[in-house]
Amino acid sequence: MLSVTPEEQLAQQVGEHMLAADVASRQTLGIELIFCKPGQARMQMRVTAAHLNGHQICHGGFIFTLADSTFAFACNSHNKVAVAASASIEFLKPAHLDDVLLCDGQEQVLSGRHGVYDMVVRNQHDDIIALFRGKSAQIQGTVVSI
Repeated sequence: MLSVTPEEQLAQQVGEHMLAADVASRQTLGIELIFCKPGQARMQMRVTAAHLNGHQICHGGFIFTLADSTFAFACNSHNKVAVAASASIEFLKPAHLDDVLLCDGQEQVLSGRHGVYDMVVRNQHDDIIALFRGKSAQIQGTVVSI
């Protein structure tokens, strides 16, 4: 049996707390948290008719929001409140109705109050849909009390 470190337990607690308070991601877009680990997060979203644009593909803003939410969970996973300082996305393939989009976020560097995080959005066929990079800034406070 694998043991879970205190840092991993804290990151999961942070993720659960954030998801419970994140009405936009959870209720409006149907984004689900798969895991939150130190410097990492994985989230998923099924593309519904409400996500489609005029071309009948997933609106880029919803793909961005999935990646941005995953970024938020990854950069707050250390239980220090962090916000986005900047973010950019490259859309590589369209997402279609009923696609299940999986976003993996990974911390690339955390130096002082600033971090850089990369997100990869894939569909259920493992096709890369988008690449997102976010830069975070830590502010005062913690996500959960310990």
